[in-house]
Order: sequence, then structure tokens, then C-alpha cells
Amino acid sequence: MAMANRQQHQPSHGITKQAQVVVVMVPFPAQGHLNQLLQLSRLILSYNIPVRYVGATTHNRQAKQRVHGWDPDAAANIHFHDIEIPPFRCPPPNPNAKIKFPSQLQPAFNASSHLTEPVSMLLRALSCKARKVIVIHDSLMASVIQEARLLPNVESYIFHSVSAFAVSLYSWKQRGKIIEDNDMFPRDIPSLEGCFTAEFADFVTCQYNNYQKFNSGCVYNTCKLVEGAYIDFLEKETLKEGNKHWALGPFNPVTIPERSKKKKFCLDWLDKKARNSVIYVSFGTTTALDDEQIKELAIGLRESKQNFVWVLRDADKGDVFSGEERSAELPEGYEDSVDGVGLVVRDWAPQLEILAHPATGGFMSHCGWNSCLESITMGVPIAAWPMHSDQPRNTVLITKILKIGVVVKEWELRDAVVTSNIVESAVKRLMASTEGDEMRKRAAEMGESVRGSVAEGGVSRMEMESFIAHITS
Repeated sequence: MAMANRQQHQPSHGITKQAQVVVVMVPFPAQGHLNQLLQLSRLILSYNIPVRYVGATTHNRQAKQRVHGWDPDAAANIHFHDIEIPPFRCPPPNPNAKIKFPSQLQPAFNASSHLTEPVSMLLRALSCKARKVIVIHDSLMASVIQEARLLPNVESYIFHSVSAFAVSLYSWKQRGKIIEDNDMFPRDIPSLEGCFTAEFADFVTCQYNNYQKFNSGCVYNTCKLVEGAYIDFLEKETLKEGNKHWALGPFNPVTIPERSKKKKFCLDWLDKKARNSVIYVSFGTTTALDDEQIKELAIGLRESKQNFVWVLRDADKGDVFSGEERSAELPEGYEDSVDGVGLVVRDWAPQLEILAHPATGGFMSHCGWNSCLESITMGVPIAAWPMHSDQPRNTVLITKILKIGVVVKEWELRDAVVTSNIVESAVKRLMASTEGDEMRKRAAEMGESVRGSVAEGGVSRMEMESFIAHITS
């Protein structure tokens, strides 16, 4: 799936004494957010623009350690500002919680307020040295970068870590408009009920309502070939403010480097399987399934008689390097019973490499935006099982609009256990049916287009070059 593109170039650069333009990344401390801005850092670096990546020491370490799909040594060119913040509580995930949003991460989210003063000091120092300082901050870190609006040569850009589709729905609703079946939005969009805890909803409202009025534009990890209609919609909606919306994705690499000598066991396992014969099962870093659901999923995968790689990890804590992880129990003798057909992975898995592998023909996913875009890039259709946040709405985009996926669990049934029969049926539908083959074909074509978009003359490459020209002018 190789084609040379700027994403693979990583020229060295020096941060000059009087740097013309410096970019400061301020990510939100959750894996899907940390990863996306680290990937964007790599892309901006390829234009020889120095990048500062700012976060709590533990979260910067997490971001660096989990790099996948590209050479981790490339991150050495990114200037990490590791900020020591006061200790915060790290409760374990609660797999039995009614709302599946990862409330165990809330103390880490709240602790990010301690970054405000160090970030302000950094921006003041950089603004004295550089002609221009560009801050790209997660939409949920707006309060941390308030100093930016007081400095004349500092511009701030909001990074939305979710799909343009999800942001469009939010914007539409904010203007008091009712969502009806139209060219933009299908009927029966899932409500936000059950997507967030009350505490996190308040956190989001505070960031959006109090701190996001001063910005120079918005950046998305998406491609106009996938979500062009929604980027256009957002531009029209904010025409009065004059804000520009930039679709700079995919941030993830579109080609995978040769496997290192430290071969990953799961990739070796995939090497032995036929093309498009394996479904990859992973629900991201913030999902905690209870014992009953794990058992039903296990049986459903086995009964489907399809090859599978299942990542079965506990959800992240606020500090992923502290304390023990819960090890989920599978039915007795399960791994022996699926030997040769199923592989259960209990540690960090190289997701992008798995999705890019020719044997992978489907992805059972929670539909976090990071995972959706990686799957789209690699041309793999999705069995959508949303858990919280923007995931129910991403499911609509994947299954109803792009038509490259099937629904495993409807959001209205979020409180119910997904039985082994439902799992088996969804897997067979995606992996062993004419309908599934058609989705695979559509996904493959879309993946090829998206990978082409970052090559010279491609829509994403031109969008990136336009953004770079804009911030360096």
C-alpha cells in the first residue's frame, strides 16, 4: 500500500536562536487525544518547523511509549516539555458502571489545570524569541492556553479530536436546529444520553463556553475525501467569525515501515492467514467490559468460526504507569479451544500495523475517531460497537453515510448485554457474506483514495501546505 508521501519524510531540524515560527502542541491527557497531536507534530516537523509538545510528565511518556506505525526515534526531534504536576488520584476502571465513559480518568483531566501557569510562562518566553508562536491545543484544553490571547505574536488553533461529522451535529444543535433526515444528517441520530458522566459534561461545557471564543481557526484529523461536506458545513456555520477549518488528516502514517527485528508476535501470526480472513477486535484504551460481556464476546467470536485477533486489556488509568491492571477472565480452556483460529492479546497491540496487514479484513471497534480514521486509511470495514462519547455518532457516519460498516450494538440498547449470538451474527455479516464483501470493496477503495490524498497534489497534502503557508506567513 506504499506510495511516497510527505508523511514518511522526517528531515532533521535545529531550533534556531531566532526561530521564525514555533508550534506548541497542548494535548488532552487521554490516549486517543495524545496520539493524534503527536502524529500531527511529526507532520509539521517534516516542514522544518520546530514543535514543542507540552504535557504532564507521565502523559508525555505515555504518548512516546505508545507510538505505532512509525519509527519512535522520529519523536526525538520533537521538543517535549515534561511538566511535573501535583499527584492526582488514579482509581481503577469500573467495568460495572452504568455509563461506560471512563470516569476513572476525570482526576487526570482535572489535574491538567496545573499546566496553565507553566504553559503561560512557556508562551511568554517563546513569544520573545520567535516571530510567531502557533498554539494548537485540544478543544478540551482551552483553559490552559489563555495566555495566548494576551500576546500579540501568538495565534491559537483549536484541535477537534473527533470527526467533523460529530462537530457538525454539535454545532447544528447549539444553534437550536432540529436534526431531520436530509443530505447532511440521517434521521434518528443517537442522543448524547449515556455518552458522558455529568462531571465530564460540565468539564466540556466549561472549556467550550468560557475559553474558546478567541481562536484563529480549527484543525481536524480528517480528510476532505471522507468528510468534505461536514468541513464545508462548519465553514459556512462560522462564516461571521471568519474562522477557517482545516482538514489535515489522516495524521497517522499511510504506509507502514518494514517490521523491526523485534517482531510482534501477533503480526507473525497474521502472516500465516489468508488475505482478508481475520477480524481484529479492540475497543480502545478507555473501555472496560464486565465479566459477563467478555464471556459473551468470547463465545460469539469462537462460534463465528472466523479468524480473529482480540486485544483484551483493561482500560487505562489516569497514570498508565501506576498500579496493577485487572486481567479479564475468559471461559476455562478458551484459548486452547480457539488455538490457530483466534489470538488473544493482553498487552499493547500495534493497531495500525494490524489494520494494514493484508490478512485483516474487518475491525470490531468502539468507533473512537482515532480507530475509525486508522481503519478507513487502511481500507478495513468496521463492526461498530459504540461505548461512550462521540462513538455512537461516529457509528452513524461509518455505517449509514460512508456505508463501510455494520452495527453490532444499537445505542438505544446500550444497557443490554450483547449476546454471543449477536456477536456471531455481526462477525459473519462482516466477514462471511456478500454484503460484507461489498463493504470491504468500498472500504478498500476509500482507503486507497485517502492514502493518495497525502501524496504530492493530493487533497490532504494541499490542505496541509495551505495550513503551513498560513501559519508561517
